[in-house]
This record gives sequence, structure tokens and C-alpha cells, in this order.
Amino acid sequence: MSSAERSDSYSVEEYLEREIQSRTKSEYVDGWIRAMSGSSLRHNRVAGNCFLSLGNQLKHQRCTPFNSDTKVRIVREKSKRFYYPDLQVVCQSNDPSSVYLDLPVLVIEVLSPSTRNYDLHEKMEAYLTILSLEYYIVLEQHQPLAIVMRRTQHGFVRETVQGTESTIDLPFLGCWLAMKDIYEGIEFTDTCVQEADPEYEFAEQSSEEGKH
Repeated sequence: MSSAERSDSYSVEEYLEREIQSRTKSEYVDGWIRAMSGSSLRHNRVAGNCFLSLGNQLKHQRCTPFNSDTKVRIVREKSKRFYYPDLQVVCQSNDPSSVYLDLPVLVIEVLSPSTRNYDLHEKMEAYLTILSLEYYIVLEQHQPLAIVMRRTQHGFVRETVQGTESTIDLPFLGCWLAMKDIYEGIEFTDTCVQEADPEYEFAEQSSEEGKH
């Protein structure tokens, strides 16, 4: 989760030094530092379920999942960014002493009211420039629904996976994510919203309006 951007501008070196000393996490977007806020229990449970499922399947394999404590670095031309994905999988890791990764093959973000626009627009655009990336998955909290950006010979193709009986196949990794496992322990009402959340509804509406 992220909060509003700061008004100051920093170098990459200054940002990384601040992160080492800070007790809280921040993301870096072309000189701007964006503080991250805490996540809801539901958000963390969805992300944790994904980590557990992939961790079990990839055990003793060359590809490894990392949780939201690990940054990913994205460098393209003049743009330099550091994000904290909710989950990423790498098959070629940086040096163990590094504080970030460069070559994820899978990135997962769980949508929240404060990060919805970032995850569906700014971050998606940035993540899809990563040459190693095979999948970008965005998960709803309030309903069993995933947006999957899948690399093909013709670029990334968008796929929607919905319902707890569905499965997200990840053939590049030789594994999968069952929606029932992703949303284990998450309760939904008939409208797939666990509780009233006006902030979430407003963010969702703003995101839709931004497409027009």
C-alpha cells in the first residue's frame, strides 16, 4: 500500500540509504519517494496465500518467491523506479547482499483503495517493461477475481480469471494458482463485498472514469 507522494526529489543512492535507515517502507518513482501505508488483514491474507501456494510448488526449484519486503528495480532509459510488489518470483536472483531484485518472471499485486490506480496503471505500465517478466497478476480483495497479463509472442495479453473454481495456469514456472487457495479464509457476501467500504467504491469508480 502507498500513500501520497512527497514533494522532495532524491537520487537513487539517497533513496536506498534512507530505506536502510527507515523503519517504514517507501517506493521510488523517478526521483520521488512515496511512503507506504499499512495493509488490511484481508489484503495480507490474499498475498500470504499466494506466497504459500507458490512456495510449496517451487520448493527445491530454481525459481523462488519473495514477499512484499523485497523491492524490484525497474530501469528504462531515463526512468528509475523501485517498487515493493506484494509478491514476486525470480528465476535469476541478484547477489544475496542486494536489497532489490531486477529480473522477476512473476509479479503479483493485491488491489487496495489507496493503490488501485497505481497497480492498474502506473505500476502495470512499468512492470510490463521488465524484459524477464512473464506474468503480472492483479488480485481483487473483495471478490475472487484476477487480472492476468500474460506474455505471448505478440506482447502481453490480458486475461480475466473469476470464481473460486478457476485456476491461473503458470506454465513458464511449471505451476499454478488455484483461486480457491488464493482466497482461502476470505468470506464474501452475495455481492462479493465483505463489508461496506465507501473508500474502495470511490477508488474503483475513479479508476473506471480514468479509462474514458
